[in-house]
Amino acid sequence: MPSPKRKYSAIERELIRMLTTACETAKSEIVGFQWLTHDVNYEQFPQSLVVTWVFDSEAGRARALASPDKARMLELTQAAFDEVGISVASIAEHVAFLVEQSARGTRGQGH
Repeated sequence: MPSPKRKYSAIERELIRMLTTACETAKSEIVGFQWLTHDVNYEQFPQSLVVTWVFDSEAGRARALASPDKARMLELTQAAFDEVGISVASIAEHVAFLVEQSARGTRGQGH
Protein backbone atom coordinates (compact mmCIF):
# COMPACT_ATOMS: atom_id res chain seq x y z
CA MET A 1 0.00 0.00 0.00
CA PRO A 2 1.51 3.37 -1.00
CA SER A 3 2.30 5.96 1.64
CA PRO A 4 -0.18 8.84 1.96
CA LYS A 5 2.40 11.28 0.56
CA ARG A 6 2.98 9.10 -2.50
CA LYS A 7 -0.75 8.57 -2.94
CA TYR A 8 -1.29 12.34 -2.99
CA SER A 9 1.79 13.38 -4.98
CA ALA A 10 -0.22 14.31 -8.10
CA ILE A 11 -2.58 16.42 -6.01
CA GLU A 12 0.41 18.07 -4.30
CA ARG A 13 2.01 18.98 -7.63
CA GLU A 14 -1.23 20.43 -9.00
CA LEU A 15 -1.93 22.28 -5.75
CA ILE A 16 1.53 23.88 -5.87
CA ARG A 17 0.90 24.95 -9.47
CA MET A 18 -2.48 26.50 -8.65
CA LEU A 19 -1.25 28.20 -5.46
CA THR A 20 1.67 29.65 -7.41
CA THR A 21 -0.85 31.17 -9.82
CA ALA A 22 -2.85 32.55 -6.87
CA CYS A 23 0.33 33.97 -5.36
CA GLU A 24 1.37 35.76 -8.55
CA THR A 25 -2.12 37.19 -8.95
CA ALA A 26 -2.19 38.42 -5.36
CA LYS A 27 1.26 40.03 -5.60
CA SER A 28 -0.08 42.32 -8.33
CA GLU A 29 -3.35 43.10 -6.50
CA ILE A 30 -2.76 43.18 -2.74
CA VAL A 31 -0.49 45.80 -1.17
CA GLY A 32 1.89 44.30 1.37
CA PHE A 33 1.36 40.69 0.32
CA GLN A 34 4.69 38.88 -0.11
CA TRP A 35 4.23 35.13 -0.59
CA LEU A 36 2.17 32.14 0.45
CA THR A 37 2.84 28.64 1.59
CA HIS A 38 0.83 25.58 2.47
CA ASP A 39 1.09 22.79 4.98
CA VAL A 40 -0.73 19.48 5.03
CA ASN A 41 -0.68 16.14 6.77
CA TYR A 42 -1.86 13.74 4.08
CA GLU A 43 -2.95 11.24 6.72
CA GLN A 44 -5.63 13.84 7.58
CA PHE A 45 -6.33 15.24 4.12
CA PRO A 46 -8.01 17.61 3.35
CA GLN A 47 -8.89 18.63 6.94
CA SER A 48 -5.26 19.45 7.76
CA LEU A 49 -4.58 21.54 4.64
CA VAL A 50 -3.79 25.18 5.50
CA VAL A 51 -2.69 27.92 3.10
CA THR A 52 -0.78 30.74 4.79
CA TRP A 53 -0.73 34.18 3.20
CA VAL A 54 2.33 36.17 4.30
CA PHE A 55 2.64 39.95 4.54
CA ASP A 56 5.58 42.33 4.82
CA SER A 57 4.31 43.97 8.02
CA GLU A 58 1.58 43.82 10.62
CA ALA A 59 0.18 47.05 9.16
CA GLY A 60 -0.02 45.45 5.70
CA ARG A 61 -1.69 42.34 7.10
CA ALA A 62 -4.19 44.38 9.13
CA ARG A 63 -4.99 46.60 6.15
CA ALA A 64 -5.62 43.59 3.90
CA LEU A 65 -7.79 41.81 6.46
CA ALA A 66 -9.92 44.93 6.97
CA SER A 67 -10.53 45.38 3.24
CA PRO A 68 -11.99 43.44 0.31
CA ASP A 69 -8.50 41.95 -0.09
CA LYS A 70 -9.38 39.33 2.54
CA ALA A 71 -12.30 38.07 0.45
CA ARG A 72 -10.02 38.09 -2.61
CA MET A 73 -7.44 35.89 -0.85
CA LEU A 74 -10.16 33.47 0.24
CA GLU A 75 -11.51 33.48 -3.33
CA LEU A 76 -8.07 32.74 -4.81
CA THR A 77 -7.53 29.93 -2.30
CA GLN A 78 -10.97 28.45 -3.03
CA ALA A 79 -10.30 28.63 -6.77
CA ALA A 80 -7.02 26.73 -6.32
CA PHE A 81 -8.76 24.07 -4.22
CA ASP A 82 -11.59 23.79 -6.76
CA GLU A 83 -9.18 23.44 -9.66
CA VAL A 84 -7.43 20.56 -7.89
CA GLY A 85 -10.69 18.96 -6.75
CA ILE A 86 -10.23 19.60 -3.03
CA SER A 87 -13.55 20.02 -1.26
CA VAL A 88 -13.76 21.73 2.15
CA ALA A 89 -16.77 22.96 4.11
CA SER A 90 -15.37 26.42 4.88
CA ILE A 91 -12.37 27.84 3.03
CA ALA A 92 -11.74 30.30 5.89
CA GLU A 93 -10.86 27.37 8.17
CA HIS A 94 -8.03 26.47 5.77
CA VAL A 95 -6.43 29.90 5.48
CA ALA A 96 -4.06 31.79 7.79
CA PHE A 97 -2.58 35.29 7.52
CA LEU A 98 0.86 35.98 8.98
CA VAL A 99 3.60 38.60 8.93
CA GLU A 100 6.83 37.58 7.20
CA GLN A 101 9.00 37.40 10.36
CA SER A 102 6.55 35.08 12.14
CA ALA A 103 6.04 32.98 9.00
CA ARG A 104 9.70 32.08 8.56
CA GLY A 105 9.29 29.20 10.95
CA THR A 106 6.24 27.67 9.23
CA ARG A 107 6.66 24.41 7.44
CA GLY A 108 5.36 23.93 3.97
CA GLN A 109 6.03 24.71 0.39
CA GLY A 110 6.55 28.39 -0.43
CA HIS A 111 5.06 29.76 -3.64
